[in-house]
Amino acid sequence: MRIYRVAVVVVFAATVALVVGSLVAPPTEEHRHLWLLPFVALATLTPSVIGVLIALRQPRNVIAWILLVGSLPTVRIVTLIPARGWALQWDRAMWPLLYGWPIAIAFVFPDGRLLSRRWRVPAAAAVVCFVGFVGLAMFDPARFDPPNESVHNPMSFWHAPGWLVAVWLPLWLGILASLTAGALAVWLRLRRSSGVRRLQMLWLAWAGGLIPLGLVWCGLGSVIAWWFGGASSSRLLYAFLLLMETGVAAAVGIAVVRYKLYAIEQLINRTLVYAVLTIILGATYALIAVLLGIAAGRGSAWVTATATLAVAAAFRPLRGRIQLGVDRRFDRQRFAGVRLVEAFEREVRDGRRPPEEIGVVVAQALLDPLAEIVFWLPASHSFGRATGELLPVLPDDGRTRTAVGSRGEPTAILLHDPRLLERPNLLHGVVRAARLSSEIARWRVEVRLQLQEVEASRARIVEAGYEERRRLERDLHDGAQQRLVSLGLQIRRMQRSLPREAAILVPALDKIVDEVGAAITDLRQIAAGVRPVRLDEGLASALADLARTSPIPVEVDAPVERLAASVEAAAYFIACEALTNAVKHSSASKVSMKVSHRDGTLMLTVADDGIGGAAPRRGSGLAGLHDRVAAHGGQLEIASPIASGTRIQAALPCES
Repeated sequence: MRIYRVAVVVVFAATVALVVGSLVAPPTEEHRHLWLLPFVALATLTPSVIGVLIALRQPRNVIAWILLVGSLPTVRIVTLIPARGWALQWDRAMWPLLYGWPIAIAFVFPDGRLLSRRWRVPAAAAVVCFVGFVGLAMFDPARFDPPNESVHNPMSFWHAPGWLVAVWLPLWLGILASLTAGALAVWLRLRRSSGVRRLQMLWLAWAGGLIPLGLVWCGLGSVIAWWFGGASSSRLLYAFLLLMETGVAAAVGIAVVRYKLYAIEQLINRTLVYAVLTIILGATYALIAVLLGIAAGRGSAWVTATATLAVAAAFRPLRGRIQLGVDRRFDRQRFAGVRLVEAFEREVRDGRRPPEEIGVVVAQALLDPLAEIVFWLPASHSFGRATGELLPVLPDDGRTRTAVGSRGEPTAILLHDPRLLERPNLLHGVVRAARLSSEIARWRVEVRLQLQEVEASRARIVEAGYEERRRLERDLHDGAQQRLVSLGLQIRRMQRSLPREAAILVPALDKIVDEVGAAITDLRQIAAGVRPVRLDEGLASALADLARTSPIPVEVDAPVERLAASVEAAAYFIACEALTNAVKHSSASKVSMKVSHRDGTLMLTVADDGIGGAAPRRGSGLAGLHDRVAAHGGQLEIASPIASGTRIQAALPCES
């Protein structure tokens, strides 16, 4: 391991020394393009530095050594070697190596191995083509290009045989074929990869894809510059290629060391959008400038202004269309997921679907059946599901948590499969699209929970009131009523024990006993008003007793099964109020009462054949029925058409 580290330091030190030497060497008269030296230095040092960083962590990583050694021969040493001829010959022969290490990276990235054994043949062929081409170029006897045409070529004495041309051409074609093979290797790995490896391959694919896009951009810029009187330069293209090589090295470093540092899928998406947009707008600008320039002449100010205005006007609509096309073509799952959420939001806006279904829609968009959205409820400082279930803590079931919100304030938490973190573009795109619906659903859930708490509190108050009435009824029955009965018995016993001489007291004592009996009757009526005694035998018995005391015929149809005492009491008082309304106001000749129990709900229906027209006005008995039914979490319906009688139906939830 120590030998590896020493070798890394030696190679890197040699590269730095050569680069620094080429930068500080005094310029010569024949070199008019020394401004390219910083680009060469950057293209050389960037892969070297990244290779060092990777090698220090993973000394046996093949990628690190390709970066370290591959960029070394590309150092521009024309200003370092005193023998000008050999320096220029070296400089002229080594230019294919600019592509050498990027192609090697493409063959073995990211694990340092070829795709399969079959790829050994194209890899070996690429090595042979590069080495053979550079070797033959070192023996090139041709004169140097300006401004070095006066420099003596040390190989000018050698006359190359004609058959070397037949060798040189296949080598050159082999280099071009190796470029294609490298791109194919990257594409195949990208198709077969997933997870971390897919993100790493995306980084390399993005950097490699910038090169053809940049070449198109440079060519378009050269055409525009030439039309307006400028001149294109191969040196500019050379500088661009050096920058692209730097970009490939940087992408490899990020992919190996910090592949999750940036959202690469989003970066590729935006690069494609703006690259296509730039090319189309540039071509549009050039076409307008050429067509109008033919009529008005080159360099006309109004031609330039017209072309610029046309490009500016087309920018925004064209960008939207290109963005839509890129999303649909290169990230179909994200495109379909975001569109699904957006369609759901339109349905929510139109009132066709409740926003609480956003969790189900997001799960469909992410193709994750375990995905779930839980909402943060500030009022209770807890989380809640769309069903209204409170969660004191989030479930710890292995699902990953992603915040959903805006302006830095999470409104909900998305629980999802951890593998979705490998698709950040899909995950964050769907989450962003779901923010509005999540916000609306969060407030609706919180309001629903508060209403449930109010209803539960009201039910507790009703239950407490009912229990208090039962206690009062027991106190009246077991306390004052029993004492009065006992007092009456004592008076009767005293009356029987009186002597005949005291017979004059008998009428007075009879009157006292009658008053005690009347007091007992009054207490029984009061107790019955607090809670009917017949309810102890069930709702059916209480309603039958109520029907017997009614001044008009009442038909009762009620099951004998027992329910919760508070529900039976509520149903009894509702029936009393409905019967009172029929007797006092409807001029009815008969009334029917029907009770049924199904699906956890007690249904009470009271109907008469009166004049109808009943309405629950404020302060009336019917309005009180609404309050009583609502207190139990039930529903009340009143149908009272004119001359068609009145029908009152109450639905009370019950547990049994």
